[in-house]
Amino acid sequence: MRIIIAGAGEVGTHLAKMLATENHEILIIDPEEERLRPIEASMDVLTIHGSSTSVNLLENALRKKTDLFIAVTHSEDTNITSCMLAKNLGARKTIARIDNLEYLETENESFFRKMGIDSLIYPELIAAREVLMLLHETGSTDFMEFSGKKLALYVQKLDEKAPIVNRTLEEISREFGTEKYRTVAIRRNNVTLIPKPDEYFRAGDTVYVISLKDAVDEILETSGSESFEAQNIMIVGGSRIGKHIAYYMQRSCSVKLIDTNKEKCEALSEILENTLIINGDCRDIEMLSRESIGMMDCFIAVTGNSETNILSCLLAKKMGVKKTIAEVENT
Repeated sequence: MRIIIAGAGEVGTHLAKMLATENHEILIIDPEEERLRPIEASMDVLTIHGSSTSVNLLENALRKKTDLFIAVTHSEDTNITSCMLAKNLGARKTIARIDNLEYLETENESFFRKMGIDSLIYPELIAAREVLMLLHETGSTDFMEFSGKKLALYVQKLDEKAPIVNRTLEEISREFGTEKYRTVAIRRNNVTLIPKPDEYFRAGDTVYVISLKDAVDEILETSGSESFEAQNIMIVGGSRIGKHIAYYMQRSCSVKLIDTNKEKCEALSEILENTLIINGDCRDIEMLSRESIGMMDCFIAVTGNSETNILSCLLAKKMGVKKTIAEVENT
């Protein structure tokens, strides 16, 4: 496929990196040349310096048949305009990144299609929904539903106490019976294995299991994991992701949200009426102790800085939090 990406920010760069590994022809457009240089140096992609709303630029870029045009700049208006132009200039399918939840409502789909936009994405909302799923499946490292929610992919990290460690897949099948779930992959030492019946599970393995939804208790039992109800949640980072998580979880849980920006905290306090907003630094151990971090069931770091998120989660885990979730963008 030939794919054009408008916007060389975090989302655009990540998309290009993933798509380039699948042997697609990738072209990235961005008005800031300094963003394009590291991409050219590290990826097998083409770049164009300029605006994705320039008709002349798009005509040249789309002169060759283009299967997909993705606009993921930081400007919603730019993304919508770019997709409209690209569609009219020959792109087969267009996708625009947006910031307005109203646009995602079902009744608006046909309106945007008429404008030339086939799909709309809201990355922050997608990330927030993934976190919300993990909060409901606390025994898993990762979790994803598919086939109309009839099936789910559970990801389990095995420690040395897991019942299946040092035993083969065949042994586990005989003892526990695995009619409702299947181990489809094992990640070990940065290598992905497709397990055979005589494959041993090892401590430190990340195991990928496809299962019927009613088999989750069996999966947790065999992997030695425990599920719990998340009642007390601490969120670090008043980003859009953090705001969406707090908004949905404050209805049923006790939620605290920490951010270093005082003005942002004041704005969030008006939106999140049932969330305790705290102006502070997640690296301040005394502040975290005052806010009873050790009593938290879940700690979620979505500051926008991967290093801060990882370090704060490690600190939270050390201080007694049951489950930590970090937003990481440097893959």
